[in-house]
Amino acid sequence: MYKFFCENISKNYEQAPVVQDIKVGLPAGGFISLLGPSGVGKTTLFNVLSGVDLPDTGKVFLDGEDITGISGKVSYMLQKDLLLEYRTVIDNVILPLLLHGEKKKEARKYASGFFPRFGLSGYENKYPSELSGGMRQRAALLRTCMLRNSVILLDEPFSALDAITRHTMQAWYAGIAEDMKFSTLFITHDVEEALVLSDTVYIMNGKPGIITHKIDVYPRRPREADFPVSKEFVEQKRFIFEAIVGGS
Repeated sequence: MYKFFCENISKNYEQAPVVQDIKVGLPAGGFISLLGPSGVGKTTLFNVLSGVDLPDTGKVFLDGEDITGISGKVSYMLQKDLLLEYRTVIDNVILPLLLHGEKKKEARKYASGFFPRFGLSGYENKYPSELSGGMRQRAALLRTCMLRNSVILLDEPFSALDAITRHTMQAWYAGIAEDMKFSTLFITHDVEEALVLSDTVYIMNGKPGIITHKIDVYPRRPREADFPVSKEFVEQKRFIFEAIVGGS
């Protein structure tokens, strides 16, 4: 039984098909990655899954409820942090709460309790320009979490970071997701990132974009720290690369 899933999703723009007959399932507490080259429609699919866009065909379900075209049921974080430079960090974080009608004082009180967990203690009244790249992404993710949804869609959230910071953020988010019981659907172009983080990797390829492979990553999570240098990791990485190249 999936917590969040879509079936037969197709989306056209200007009568040209962008994604076609997409089926993806996310278990409760699971982590799945959508992996593929640029231009295959991954972000288009996320716009449909988040309710930002309507599909031309297909349905999206959360806990068995049809939420097709309904925004706000799942949280959605874009690649860019989109922090407002003229607002303090805490006032950026509480924007979703304000948009849902909560008072600023209560919203700040609620959000401030999450700052230690997100590694942002002491930065509540700083401005985005005073934060490192990793801290900006944590602030953006905290803002996303303020919607109190259990399903989070992340569109390449760490791609703009340097390699060391990106690896740190991957481990950090994995811990946050487990601690806060998030179910995560993650877009990435990075095969290693997909393997390290995911239970299952869906490969999307072609024009229009379709799901060409579904790969259950082994061993299952939690994994040993040396997984990225293991034989299993190398074998799965090679298979994914061949699947992407072969389907392009």
